[in-house]
Amino acid sequence: LEPEVKFIQLSILSPGRPDIVLDIPEDGKPKGLWFTLKEGSRHNLKFSFQVKNNIVSGLKYTNTVWKTGVKVDSTKEMIGTFSPQQEPYIHVMPEETTPSGMFARGSYSARSKFLDDDNKCYLEINYTFDIRKEWAK
Repeated sequence: LEPEVKFIQLSILSPGRPDIVLDIPEDGKPKGLWFTLKEGSRHNLKFSFQVKNNIVSGLKYTNTVWKTGVKVDSTKEMIGTFSPQQEPYIHVMPEETTPSGMFARGSYSARSKFLDDDNKCYLEINYTFDIRKEWAK
């Protein structure tokens, strides 16, 4: 049996702030602006997922970010190998700091993917986000 990986929730954690919980659309394309980050802020991406049917081997996260069509960031993170279980797994990515300054502010487009060792894609999300002077209200 092929492993089945279902992503339940994605959140952005930032110290001293309520978590930003992101809805994962079925088609992987959130409508409009998905979230806003404050420039210079520290944050982590947290996700929960369920594994069914079989072991998923070498699950990894890739994220590519563009601003005005120019690639500005690319991240690859090995998450690990997971056995099927009822309870969801929770993974928190290493802390990052949002860029700051006049040139960092603005709108970005990005693509996040979750792939296994065989490059089978379990989730691909294409989205836009903003970096602003302050957090969104």
